[in-house]
Amino acid sequence: MIKQEEVYKIGKLGKPHGVKGEINFLFDDDVFDRVDAQYLILDIDEILVPFFMEEYRFRSDSTALVKFEDIDTEDRARDLTGCEVYFPYKLSDNDPTNISWSQIIGFQLIDLHINNVVGTIQSVDDSTINILFEVKTKDGKDILIPASEELIQEVDVENRQIKINLPEGILDLE
Repeated sequence: MIKQEEVYKIGKLGKPHGVKGEINFLFDDDVFDRVDAQYLILDIDEILVPFFMEEYRFRSDSTALVKFEDIDTEDRARDLTGCEVYFPYKLSDNDPTNISWSQIIGFQLIDLHINNVVGTIQSVDDSTINILFEVKTKDGKDILIPASEELIQEVDVENRQIKINLPEGILDLE
């Protein structure tokens, strides 16, 4: 059984393309192409299931058409629409000194000033020059934390933690 901590989210499946089982794949990380992966992992009703790829082709820098083995009709492909797509950490080409933003989703953010867990990284907003961690705190609040290299002190991939020196008062902002 594949465990959530063994994988990281790289995208989501869109609608079918054509009648032969191809489906649109909207991805944030093209690791499946860089490492010549044989399969992707789909979240099917909260169960992580490997699906082997027959072929894929890129439509843009964030979209590909994927044909999975044994998915041969538009209806079978439609059943996969909306599924989140994951990739195993063990097959990734990133090393602990060079991990992608996609790989840190789910990491705990630890403030070194108070040596305490701030919360869990839910997503990374890298749409502007000022990259932000979107964090869910222990009490359920959603906050934004700057993902500045000057603030990040350590990335512990094995324990899924990022240690950061947060600016004073940032956790008090609403």
